[in-house]
Amino acid sequence: MNDLFTWAALGSLTGASAATLLATNVIGGLIGPNGDKVRKWIALGVALVLSYLTAAFADDAGPEKWIIAFFNGLVIFSAALGINQLPPGNRQATSASPTQLAEGREPRYIRSWV
Repeated sequence: MNDLFTWAALGSLTGASAATLLATNVIGGLIGPNGDKVRKWIALGVALVLSYLTAAFADDAGPEKWIIAFFNGLVIFSAALGINQLPPGNRQATSASPTQLAEGREPRYIRSWV
């Protein structure tokens, strides 16, 4: 049991973003390919819930913890989706000539829904 998620791990950035990514992919997998459009919103919701739960258990923080929890939720969301990484991996470039995966070369196990 020590190798699985713990409350302390869920309270860290790494644990919360891993849990967000995991929950989003499981829920999105249950919805199916038509659920790709809502996966971002699911990820944002899970990240904010985890952040606010962490804030709720923080006894030593003042009332500003709720504002900080919102921004922490955005950090968790960004880390889970890889938005904070450069270059952006499987996402298309926003320049005039976007780079795309070759025809029929869709990643087999991991499909980007960002």
